[in-house]
Amino acid sequence: MEPLQPAQAGADLSLDRVSLGYGARLAVQDLSGHFARGSMTAVIGPNGGGKSTLLKGLLGLLRPLRGSIASRHPRPALGYLPQAGGVDPQFPVSVEDFVAVGLWPRIGAFGRVTPPLAERVRAAIAAVGLQGLQAHYIGELSGGQFQRMRFARLLVQDPPVVLLDEPLAGVDEATAQALLQLLQDWHVQGKTVIAVLHERERVRSHFPQTLALAGRMRGWGETRAVLEALEDAEWPR
Repeated sequence: MEPLQPAQAGADLSLDRVSLGYGARLAVQDLSGHFARGSMTAVIGPNGGGKSTLLKGLLGLLRPLRGSIASRHPRPALGYLPQAGGVDPQFPVSVEDFVAVGLWPRIGAFGRVTPPLAERVRAAIAAVGLQGLQAHYIGELSGGQFQRMRFARLLVQDPPVVLLDEPLAGVDEATAQALLQLLQDWHVQGKTVIAVLHERERVRSHFPQTLALAGRMRGWGETRAVLEALEDAEWPR
């Protein structure tokens, strides 16, 4: 795991001419910029454009091939929601226990879940609309409920920076709206939110900042300006 250096003033994460990849294959090239503290940024681009790779670099899970990434926070303080395929829904664990994993940065893998912390887990489950399901196995949940549960774990963790990889993929519209509201709430609370998304209209409606990435940066700044500049790009809308 690559240690992250302190970010520049006013930023939670900074990139200086960063290139990321796997072996000889570059997925992200010469990316520079910063995610301001408390900002809310959508990362858009074509499939294979380096979006997931960028998140791994920001988390310190992937070492830059060139350049440097700086963070205001130690890596364990960063919240991460990978694509849903990274979780086996048949694993025999209850919703409550799955969500309680969000306490690990605070208490460690073998720490005691005190009554106040247990109440925090229950409150997070209720906040995503899963009250009454805490004792159910995660394999009993629908796709939308499963994603709500993963968000509840982030609520328990309460990180200052949240990175999400396609958090709305495969969920129903009611769930998408509920999760977007959670992202807005985090933004209002001053958290830094970075989310990989595909639907441009959702980006336009909910995200003040946008980073367009197709191997190299194609735009980074105020969402309206970035999307207007990309109007003719043949990317998912």
